[in-house]
Amino acid sequence: MVADLIDKYVWLIQLLSNAGLRGLTLEEIAISWKDRYGTEYPRRTFNNHRDAVAELFGVEINCDRKTNRYSLSEVTSDKKQTVDWLINTFSVNSLLSIGKEKLSGRVLVEDVPSGHRFLTRIMQAMIDGKEIAITYRKYTSSEVELFHVHPYAVKEYERRWYLVGYCVEREGLRLYGMDRILDLLYSGKSFVMPKDLDIREKFVFSFGPYLPEGKPQIIRLKAFGTEALFLKDLPLHESQTLVSEDEEGAVFRLYLIPTRNFVMELCRHGARIEVLEPLSLRDEVAAEHERALSLYRGPDLVLE
Repeated sequence: MVADLIDKYVWLIQLLSNAGLRGLTLEEIAISWKDRYGTEYPRRTFNNHRDAVAELFGVEINCDRKTNRYSLSEVTSDKKQTVDWLINTFSVNSLLSIGKEKLSGRVLVEDVPSGHRFLTRIMQAMIDGKEIAITYRKYTSSEVELFHVHPYAVKEYERRWYLVGYCVEREGLRLYGMDRILDLLYSGKSFVMPKDLDIREKFVFSFGPYLPEGKPQIIRLKAFGTEALFLKDLPLHESQTLVSEDEEGAVFRLYLIPTRNFVMELCRHGARIEVLEPLSLRDEVAAEHERALSLYRGPDLVLE
């Protein structure tokens, strides 16, 4: 039921996005709705969906009173990524549903092991302003804990979904991996999303699914060969800018908090990336490579 609602919200965003600045009348929207879902689309239902789209995704649906046409408000750069992701994901899912027989075995996607079980229920709680109670177990502990959380946002990173919310027991903002949630219930209590809280701003200097700890630093990296081309097309972080490039490669500048997760990301690129500064990060990446190399310099591995 919740998944169906979210599907409809995203459908509405996509429909109006395709309509552009000219927008659509409610009658035109209702016709498209009936073609898609096979039912009438009352004004009251449309207004409920309109409010939910604004609340959940931060996308306003405006009405030009002169023409009675509805269109999406101009999407700011900080929301564009979310809107694009929604539309792209919805389009792919729709194509897969409509043409699954013809496309079977020809559209290959990665399985996302976490999020399917609780994602839509959490998003509905976000819409309704309902507190949730989660039974949670960390990777670093065998202990199972119960937390009451005000669900503020959800975040995806490397095929995992995370819940960002205010924890009543911890009295602060926390982040929970959905694959570590064992059970989820509605507590029966409500909450109000703080008006001055910008979740995106909380993560602007972070790398990966972590709330920031420490201060951001200027980081300079050199990428070699085709790796430089890959980083130009798919930056490591939104702060990344190109400093210089030559036949050997390219130098990039980033401004973020060099977390452990970022160190491991740099190590993943091996000799294709060199940290130029700061020296502390350069040393940390070098030490990690040395530890990895030591595993292969020991006695020969004997397989039984």
